[in-house]
Amino acid sequence: MISRRTFFSIFFASCFALISWLNFTPAAKAIGGKLPAINQPAPEFTLPTNTGNGKVSLSDLRGKWVVLYFYPKDFTSGCTIEARRFQQDLPKYLEKNAEIIGVSADDVDSHAEFCDSEGLKFPLLADTNGAVSKAYGSWIGFVSMRHSFIIDPQGILRETFVKVNPSIHSADVLARLEKLQSVS
Repeated sequence: MISRRTFFSIFFASCFALISWLNFTPAAKAIGGKLPAINQPAPEFTLPTNTGNGKVSLSDLRGKWVVLYFYPKDFTSGCTIEARRFQQDLPKYLEKNAEIIGVSADDVDSHAEFCDSEGLKFPLLADTNGAVSKAYGSWIGFVSMRHSFIIDPQGILRETFVKVNPSIHSADVLARLEKLQSVS
């Protein structure tokens, strides 16, 4: 039989080893993966959607600016706030020849219900296996992270947002879009 002191020494050493192991998880996996490079072609995608002809491809949007935003889950508080702000600002984006596209791991039926309940007039894409989220460095486990990207009319990635506050994010993206358009 081991002494109480030995037991606690082994216990604390085991806890320390576990904590150390958890803290040394590769950073790329911990934050969603590698982000695509600015000023390079944005990763191409085609995903099912709840609107239009049922699918959206990045190549279909050539000639327009694209605000591609990834979010964790329909009907959650932060995601609802973020979507409402994009919807509120949608006329300003459209005036700037910009399309808003939301992406999450939710399926098309969930997106349709979310759009109906929130009055969203922009497409939400169903990335149920996370392939597109992974390509954009925005996948963690089984959900998309809250990241956004501005893609220019030629399909070139021009801006990345990784520290997103859902309440003011749309205003931040719109301000950056205006700056990008003023220099292009």
